Parts: sequence; structure tokens; C-alpha cells
Amino acid sequence: MLLLAVDTATPAVTVALHDGESVLAESNQVDARRHGELLLPSVDKVLAEAGLKLEALTGIVVGVGPGPYTGLRVGLVTASTFAAVLGIPVHGLCTLDGLAYAAGAAGIEGPFTVATDARRKEVYWARYEDPRTRVGEPAVDRPADIAERVAGVPAVGQGARLYPEVFPDAREPEHQSAAALAALAAERLAAGAEFLPATPLYLRRPDAQVPKNYKVVTPQ
Repeated sequence: MLLLAVDTATPAVTVALHDGESVLAESNQVDARRHGELLLPSVDKVLAEAGLKLEALTGIVVGVGPGPYTGLRVGLVTASTFAAVLGIPVHGLCTLDGLAYAAGAAGIEGPFTVATDARRKEVYWARYEDPRTRVGEPAVDRPADIAERVAGVPAVGQGARLYPEVFPDAREPEHQSAAALAALAAERLAAGAEFLPATPLYLRRPDAQVPKNYKVVTPQ
């Protein structure tokens, strides 16, 4: 097994190689405006560090969000393209699940919340019973609207850092890690678990919409 994991659903541009037992190489850069510029050089970097070629991969792991459209699509398109060219499967995972798994590695065991920055003064979030068990589906909300639902438990992710009045017990990790995403995928592959399709989990309607009652200027 040799998995390449990528995630661009958050400000972190994160890439990792995993052989089914451990992480061979990883790259993590936080820059919300340069996903497209940083992702492919990061892939080259981890492959070179591990002394491997792209053709050696047996699968691609990609974070499908939730996340803002512009950044999220960079990772998804790259992962799907690699998989198509190499003739290998692409395994989609919820980005929040990757953060939850990383939180477990950082020492969180019991119930907690994962919250990432959704911009517009909102967060993408989900509750977890433990690092491998999400409660319900991810959602996008204003922090004040979910204060009672997330009260009394620790929280991880950049969203928790941004709104300390709602998430007073914010802990590490703050940013997504492809290494954690790859390790989670390797665990699920070994267990024969199913994965998400490599399609974006936006949780919002698109901003661009066809105007209502627009004037037709083409000949009838």
C-alpha cells in the first residue's frame, strides 16, 4: 500500500505519503490564498523526500470538505486527475474526520467538537464521541447559534480559535494534517470500510446565480 493524501479544504495545503503502517513524508503549509500554487510542488517534495515516483502509488486520499469552493476544488481536481492518469482509486474522507483523528493522536479521547473557518462569521463543525466516531453530519452555522450544542467539551480546528467565546477550551490541532487523513484512510482500508466519493462537500448554495427576470437580448 502506498497512499498519497491531499487536503485543501482549509487554509492548510497539506500532503502526505503513507505506506499502510506509517507516514513516509509530509508537507504542511498554511496559506489560504495559494492552494493552487503550493499543492503540486508539495506533492513533488514528499515524493522526493521518500525517494519514490508517482507511479508507485496504489491510491489517492483526498479531503472532500466541508470547505470554501476555491480552495477545496484544487485538491479534489488534483486527486481525481492523478487517480485517472495512474488508474488507481481515489478515496474521499470528510476533512473534519481527519482533524478529529489528529486530535486523538494529540491526546483527546472523549467527546469533543471540530470546527473550521467557514468565513462569513460562520464555522463548519461536527461533534465527535471519540476520534473515530462522528455524531451526525457536518454543518455550517454561526458560532453563537450552536453555543449550547458545543458547550462543555473541548474543540479543535481554526474555527475554535477564532471564536473563543463559544469554544473556550480550544486545543491542538488547529490545522488539517494530510498525515492524519492518510493514517485514517489506511485504517479504514484495512477494515474494508467505505469511503466518500471525490466530490466537494460545500454545505452552502453557490454564490453565483442566474438573475431573475433578466432581459433576453438574443433573437427569438
